[in-house]
Amino acid sequence: MELEGKSALITGASKGIGREIALRLAEKGAQIAVNYNSSPDAADEVVATLKAIGVDAFPVQADVANLDQVKAMVKRVEDEWGGIDILVNNAGIINDTHLIRMSDEAWHRVIDVNLHGTFYTTRAALRKMMSRRWGRIINVGSIVGLRGNPTQTNYAASKAAVVGFTKALAKEVATRNITANVVNPGYFETETTSVLTEEMKQYWRDRTPMGRFGELEEVSHLAAFLALPQSSYITGQVISVDGGLAV
Repeated sequence: MELEGKSALITGASKGIGREIALRLAEKGAQIAVNYNSSPDAADEVVATLKAIGVDAFPVQADVANLDQVKAMVKRVEDEWGGIDILVNNAGIINDTHLIRMSDEAWHRVIDVNLHGTFYTTRAALRKMMSRRWGRIINVGSIVGLRGNPTQTNYAASKAAVVGFTKALAKEVATRNITANVVNPGYFETETTSVLTEEMKQYWRDRTPMGRFGELEEVSHLAAFLALPQSSYITGQVISVDGGLAV
């Protein structure tokens, strides 16, 4: 229970990787604020699961691309627990098409959620972290941000920008005992990849040295480790969990 007494806010925590990270942090004793945007029932289910583990948890709605909603979300968590010790910026969306056909809306919405949402939430949570001189910021990127991918220029741009954001932030806050790192998942069995055809899934399996998609616990355990006191000398790093796809 290395994280007992620590509070965590996880964006996009009602499903997929965010949900799995919430479970791992709860197993370590952290109390969890489960952010969701449009899935209240799923968020309630996650909260019930976390409470069954024996930790305090509650759902909090916010579109991370909306500055006012982000401010209200962070205030709610700080009012509840006094501050946020661990911030996991996991909320993200895709809207794929070839650049020549990409609408302005598709470009801006992906950038707004994936990049601006990370900025808004981190900035809002950072002040209390700095005053308490302890914090863990874990940003969920994507292998696409390193390698690129056809039809995903907006998504690749947003995730590549998160890498630069995190590296700069790590240098700014290191003297306050705050770390900032990126976890870069490859292809996992999630709601996002469920929309792929079986042909496309096999295409990516064939290009992954391990020959398979990842299991959610294989990325969530890394995120949980980066939140632990034992990870205090790891910052500004981009760690891929992708079965060797980026090699």
